[in-house]
Amino acid sequence: MARIKNIELPGEKHTVIGLTAIYGIGRNLAKTICERAGVETTKKIKDLTDEEIAKLRKEIDNETTEGDLRREIQMNIKNKMEINCYQGVRHKKGLPVRGQRTNRNAHTRKGRGKVVANKKKVGK
Repeated sequence: MARIKNIELPGEKHTVIGLTAIYGIGRNLAKTICERAGVETTKKIKDLTDEEIAKLRKEIDNETTEGDLRREIQMNIKNKMEINCYQGVRHKKGLPVRGQRTNRNAHTRKGRGKVVANKKKVGK
């Protein structure tokens, strides 16, 4: 099992797919990293030699991944919230940020039904 950026890469998968287990690395970036490191994309991670793993590590160190990327994204969101831009306001309210509908499908952001108390009807 290869360990890069404190992430155990799945040994049974191809190198390109296995690298996507690292936060911030998708299929395209994984393919580019493999090409730059000179590692076969179809080779299983368990079959990689120590030299190949070292080359991959070196290439991945050039990219922003894992903790640094998460921190950067959180800082960007916090900055938007501080300057009160439209997206920042949507983040504060817990609503969809990128223009999605809210009257029927925003349950992932808004959560399931919030009960609103009914006013009592005044009897005659």
